[in-house]
Amino acid sequence: MKLAVVGGGSTYTPELIDGFARLRDTLPISELVLIDPAADRLDLVGGLARRIFAKQGHPGEIVTTSDLDAGVEGADAVLLQLRVGGQAARQQDETWPLECGCVGQETTGAGGLAKALRTVPVVLDIAERVRRTNPDAWIIDFTNPVGIVTRALLQAGHKAVGLCNVAIGLQRKFAALLQVTPAEVHLDHVGLNHLTWELGVRLGGPQGGNVLPKLLAEHGDTIADDLRLPRQVLDRLGVVPSYYLRYFYAHDEVVRELGTKPSRAAEVAAMERELLAMYGDPALDEKPELLAKRGGAFYSEAAVDLAASLLGNGGSPVQVVNTYNNGTLPFLADDAVIEVPARVDGTGAVPLPVPELDPLYAGLIAHVTAYEDLALEAALRGGRDRVFRALLAHPLVGQYAYADGLTDRLIEHNREHLAWA
Repeated sequence: MKLAVVGGGSTYTPELIDGFARLRDTLPISELVLIDPAADRLDLVGGLARRIFAKQGHPGEIVTTSDLDAGVEGADAVLLQLRVGGQAARQQDETWPLECGCVGQETTGAGGLAKALRTVPVVLDIAERVRRTNPDAWIIDFTNPVGIVTRALLQAGHKAVGLCNVAIGLQRKFAALLQVTPAEVHLDHVGLNHLTWELGVRLGGPQGGNVLPKLLAEHGDTIADDLRLPRQVLDRLGVVPSYYLRYFYAHDEVVRELGTKPSRAAEVAAMERELLAMYGDPALDEKPELLAKRGGAFYSEAAVDLAASLLGNGGSPVQVVNTYNNGTLPFLADDAVIEVPARVDGTGAVPLPVPELDPLYAGLIAHVTAYEDLALEAALRGGRDRVFRALLAHPLVGQYAYADGLTDRLIEHNREHLAWA
């Protein structure tokens, strides 16, 4: 089995390699190709990847290349984990929106739109080249904003499934609090990428008993602290929102915070420099502890599980993924991309039925989906007016003066990545 990772020079990659090595019985890889235009980073990451495989006795070959077409040729699955513009672009996404009093974040709000505009054309070009080289390959998208990028891929006819680590992270956290194995925990995880709620936590499978009330009663303070939301918010909702909902539920508070501390991009850039120095140490043969602070926890387990199921090599029958709605949420179009538990096999992902949604959640999902419609149109067709419309539609913007100012700043800071600008 051959897998290719586009963005293989990412500092995330050793997390992925560690998972491939540990879970080789689930996903028996014979060849893994790491593809990245940054040759210096690729050499460092590739060297550590080979040492991790060797230490754990994995027989697979690891190849590094900057040649996308050669790297994806013959691949059974291609994982996308790229960041167009690197951490420098992320730094911009997290700062200029604050000038207009809006959240500066790389996957939601104005910064998230900027990332989508930079990313969608690049990903579609990569996917088309994969299709020309190997039309049967599955594309697993971990590139943010996952919902918009996955929808672009699906609408272009690619065999694609979107993946995020939020659900698996919460599953692992809840399992530890409940003192059970992660495999026993099934989440009623419903929404859009980075806009989800856990409506239930079930033990033993999708039809198991819901222990969410018990979880909130006994561990609500711990969960609230992790989400950085007041405990009473969880008690009043009776569900667990993803930590991205804090941008919506405490917008003004977050904006004030972001204006008084270094950006997350600056923190990550410093961390990446330290990680790359570590990766260059020929004695290092395991992922360093610092990598856990970089983000992407449990990404490797989720990626292995998804790839194994898509390639007919086992894997969990039900996984939380990003895929077409197809009637699952009746208030959305069939071609909206949602993030829910789905049955995954060699034919793709089919969403499972989900609980009926309270209007409190359904309304926000519908609102953000409308924004995503406009964001994808702007990413595919360009133009200042399309950017403005998407920003005006976003619930974290929503005022014409803000949308106008943010549009100008977005174009100014991303001109080199926008073919139409």
